[in-house]
Amino acid sequence: MNDINDEMIKVAQYLRMSTEHQKYSIENQSAYIQRYAEQHNMVIIRTYDDSGKSGVTLSGRNAFKRLIADVTNNRIEITAILIYDVSRFGRFPDPDEAAHYSYILKTHNVKIIYCAESLSDDHPEINILALPILRYGAASYSKNLSEKVFSGQANLIKRGYHQGGMAGYGLRRQLIDEKHEPKLILEYGQRKSIQTDRVVLIPGPIHEINIVNEIYDSFIFKNYPEYLIATQLNQRGVPAENNSTWTRGKIHQILTNEKYIGNNVYNKTSFKLKQKFVKNPINEWIRCDGAFEAIVSREKFILAKQIIQNRSKHLTNEDLLNYLKKKLKEKGKLSGFIIDEDETSPSSSVFRARFGGLIRAYYLIGYKPEHDYSFIQVNATLREKLKIIVSDFLESIKSKNCIIRKLDNSLLDINDELSISLVISRCIKTKTGKLKWKVRFENKLEPEITIIIRMDSNNQNPTDYYIFPSLDIIYEEFVIKEKNPLFLELYRYDNLDVFFEIVARQEITEYI
Repeated sequence: MNDINDEMIKVAQYLRMSTEHQKYSIENQSAYIQRYAEQHNMVIIRTYDDSGKSGVTLSGRNAFKRLIADVTNNRIEITAILIYDVSRFGRFPDPDEAAHYSYILKTHNVKIIYCAESLSDDHPEINILALPILRYGAASYSKNLSEKVFSGQANLIKRGYHQGGMAGYGLRRQLIDEKHEPKLILEYGQRKSIQTDRVVLIPGPIHEINIVNEIYDSFIFKNYPEYLIATQLNQRGVPAENNSTWTRGKIHQILTNEKYIGNNVYNKTSFKLKQKFVKNPINEWIRCDGAFEAIVSREKFILAKQIIQNRSKHLTNEDLLNYLKKKLKEKGKLSGFIIDEDETSPSSSVFRARFGGLIRAYYLIGYKPEHDYSFIQVNATLREKLKIIVSDFLESIKSKNCIIRKLDNSLLDINDELSISLVISRCIKTKTGKLKWKVRFENKLEPEITIIIRMDSNNQNPTDYYIFPSLDIIYEEFVIKEKNPLFLELYRYDNLDVFFEIVARQEITEYI
């Protein structure tokens, strides 16, 4: 048998199915490809299987990425890769992306064979014309399907039905039939199974409704920030949705989501065809006001909204300069430290960005500082240390069998799956001798994970690390002190060993 296999052409097969028609099932693809291989004197020595994966992007298609890596690193010796048709290779919105991966395989002497397509090596000139058309057709299918799905969802939203996602704390998903008669309350993870059934939101248990209103009261009338409200609820042992712990993000979501006053809002953000996540303008939102029973008064919701808007409202240059004049009159002098100490004011970085530096802003209000700007040298030193830290971080990631590349000075990409932002935070000594660390997130880079590197009191070496997922970041900046609330300590680590173990990739032997 081995002698026979040695004489046959060694190939691999790639299988992919999202949630489409049964004709694209993994079993059907594999059976068709196997027949093709038998008819062409081929033996399949490896299978790459991306079950349940969309073809519009490479994200999540680990088998496809493993195929490319195996070929480019000479870990597999094959003549061709067999694929059912062009759409299984991918429905990339940009056909050039499909061509790019094809070219990579081609340069390593691995041919792509689409078993169900009428592409013949006898007429390569026809293939040159036909293949781009087939790729465009595969991409257009996904685009047209996406538009149809969006139209259907938008229609249901306008009629007051809930579309996807969890209900949210204090709310529940009610399943109703085609006559709008209640059927049952859907538990976490349950989905509707009958096409004519619909889902609406209804008030949840009374104790959850009371907690939601307590959150609004604490925020509006006690001036408690989101993180403090979350900390207090956790300390009292009050579980969040699905018995999870409270975070700033969860509190902020309750304070800003209109479903708590009964409004059904959709399309605030877009992630169509797995492309860039986009925040849509208000005029593109789809809404149905009064779709559900409110569990918070409209007056409370508006007050909370105003507080949040005022907290982040855009200030003119004149507003900023007037603030500096007021602060100068109050303190007798100005510095970046004095500005950043005032939690009600814009940060010193705002003045630097707007006026090209603090010194320029001081000049515009007629102030000549007598400060020694040694902190400038400290910042320059920290920038050099960050380069070393990033270099060490890269080596540690690579040692875990990961592929890493730099997207920006402080933004890294791991395995084309996870974007990481590294932020260094210098130690600041206050007049009272206490220490604090100002943290500014690089939200404009849209990292999925932000790692804060907190420096020691001499700004020489890292003392610890804070690891934040993007979902829990709602501020542009905040201050870490020597003693912090419990919620903040949940993100703190003495080193990054745990993180490196989480992202580590293990070699798995595949048996054919």
